[in-house]
Amino acid sequence: MHVTAYLRGTLSLLTLACFVACPAARGADVAAPPGIVISHSPQSTGKYIGSPSITVLPSGHYLAAHDYFGPESNEHVCATAVVFRSEDRGESWTRLAEMQCLFWPKLFTHRGAVYLLAVEKHHGAIVIRRSDDEGAHWTEPLDAHSGRLTPSEEQYHTAPGPVIEYKGRLWRAFEDAMGGIRWGERYQALMMSAPVDADLLNASSWTFSNPLPRDPLWLDGTFGGWLEGNAVVDPSGAIVNVLRVDTPGYPEKAALVTVSEDGSAVSFDPCSGFIDFPGGAKKFTIRHDPESGFYWTLSSIVQEQYVGTERPARIRNTLALMRSPDLRQWEVRAIILHHPEVEHHGFQYVDWQFEGNNLIAVCRTAYDDDEGGARNNHDANFMTFHRIMDFRTLTTADPLCADRISDS
Repeated sequence: MHVTAYLRGTLSLLTLACFVACPAARGADVAAPPGIVISHSPQSTGKYIGSPSITVLPSGHYLAAHDYFGPESNEHVCATAVVFRSEDRGESWTRLAEMQCLFWPKLFTHRGAVYLLAVEKHHGAIVIRRSDDEGAHWTEPLDAHSGRLTPSEEQYHTAPGPVIEYKGRLWRAFEDAMGGIRWGERYQALMMSAPVDADLLNASSWTFSNPLPRDPLWLDGTFGGWLEGNAVVDPSGAIVNVLRVDTPGYPEKAALVTVSEDGSAVSFDPCSGFIDFPGGAKKFTIRHDPESGFYWTLSSIVQEQYVGTERPARIRNTLALMRSPDLRQWEVRAIILHHPEVEHHGFQYVDWQFEGNNLIAVCRTAYDDDEGGARNNHDANFMTFHRIMDFRTLTTADPLCADRISDS
């Protein structure tokens, strides 16, 4: 079924079936955000929570990370990121490390170690750090042999997207941010990869594809840019980069960029590469599930009653579980989080992992607190943890959905 028609027919059922957060009445105690709070930064600090990331360590413990953005964050000079660990499956979290010159960080585990792949500032050089003690201590990216993967003067963009292993290589999408000046137009899609047995801190281990610029004439002249891509293996066995697409209207879109087998070249066909994708104007993470055969994502969709009230990128109050058999046809399975107020509430930039029959996720959450709540739906004041139980069996009319969105 065409995904936009599907949305129109099912969103009312989805909202009733699953978790809906309700605003507290004036004078009442402020309701806590859904999930378990890992980190809180009130809007008064001028530092907002961004780039949530999660990985599972070989021990079974969880690591989560986020950065700070905003006027007091120093994001444009030397950004700050923080790392947390849970030893009880997400029920409680300990702050382990704070690192400077680390922005848009992605945690991933590889061969017994844990890594943070990021840039050092907003539109900065790409850097990587490694920890061999479950996140307590991290290497410093001092040069091209210790984690500085690109020259300091170069500019890149990313978000916490998947690092996947396929055919003897690790794959990760980034954007070259040197294609212009303005947001959107400057981002050029690229893929980086490295052999699985390579020293990932050595810049020479990594292959970079050509940067692929956007064409403003695509999508009838409404294409604002692509960004925050996902490295995914498509049904044919090829690596593709599935990117967020900035457009002013609906339905929301994503873009599928083709990657050569050796990772050195990327290309795009605008006639077939754009797909309808609910939530495609915001960041999303896609992973393939070998058990079900589907691709899954958690996406900040726009429900029918909000369509046309604002650009889709500015509506972030509904988080949905979606799946696809082929990366092209996407089906909304359940509403996971929702708040009826749009301007100051957001569930966005979710990073997640499979854990048996469940998903574990961290969310950049804009929500009420005792200090005036979030500045807006974009400038989040929380990172929250969530477990979605028996996710493969959730359906649009499943009355058990609310019972299966667990805090722990």
